[in-house]
Amino acid sequence: MIGVTGLVAALAALVLAATAPTSTVDRVDEQAAWARLVTQVRLGPRPARSPASRKLAAQLKAELPNGRFQAVPGGLRNVVGFVTGRDPSRTVVLGAHYDTKDLPGFVGANDGAGGTALVVELARTVKPKELRPSVVFILFDGEESPDDLADFYETGLRGSKVAARRYRTAEAMILLDFVADRDLSLPREGFSNPVLWQKLRAAARRVGTAAVFPPGNQAAVLDDHYPFHLRGVPSIDLIDFDYPCWHRTCDNLSRVSKRSLDAVGETVYEFLRSF
Repeated sequence: MIGVTGLVAALAALVLAATAPTSTVDRVDEQAAWARLVTQVRLGPRPARSPASRKLAAQLKAELPNGRFQAVPGGLRNVVGFVTGRDPSRTVVLGAHYDTKDLPGFVGANDGAGGTALVVELARTVKPKELRPSVVFILFDGEESPDDLADFYETGLRGSKVAARRYRTAEAMILLDFVADRDLSLPREGFSNPVLWQKLRAAARRVGTAAVFPPGNQAAVLDDHYPFHLRGVPSIDLIDFDYPCWHRTCDNLSRVSKRSLDAVGETVYEFLRSF
């Protein structure tokens, strides 16, 4: 039998094991990223074309460097930012989706808000001419399919299909999707480019976050990187698809972690510096 003190210690150990490691560097402001995540969640459900989504899009455009809208069929709009690199002939795309699944009470703390918050913070961290390639930061609208009975590729990924046509000559596409959950584990997703993924894992080792990116693969996922993948752009998807609150109302602030945001943010920033 275990005593109360022992039980508390055991539970604390489990919680500690489920949190992302602390990065050895501090270049990305996880406090600011967390605040952006919370702001999105407090808007409530944000399905494509909803008033909350339109309000959020305007805020994101104001926050992204050189922010602008990109029209998407059906009255949707991507939000696009841009930071010039030292070699303007090279382009890397970093993206996330900002819409949430159209479900009553679904606020998408991880599935929507986490990736969006990090993309914005990374866009504000990268300085002009700091990196070799220019970076296009895209927040996709209409990732979620409005009809679960229809073919997802036909009815979902609406913003990324438009963006993939526009940026089909990019040398890489990096997607941040489920990156904020407390029990974060990001093995390589099936469509993710193996060479890029190894470079990402090398970046994680350099900043002390390798435990978040374990060896091995997970299943392929139709996600916003897929339209880029189909056009021959080497792409990777950072998605913890074992997340138990996927498309459930429990995807709220209790299920996400500032330390996860920090681990992914520092890793991706280091990864961008390696191009």
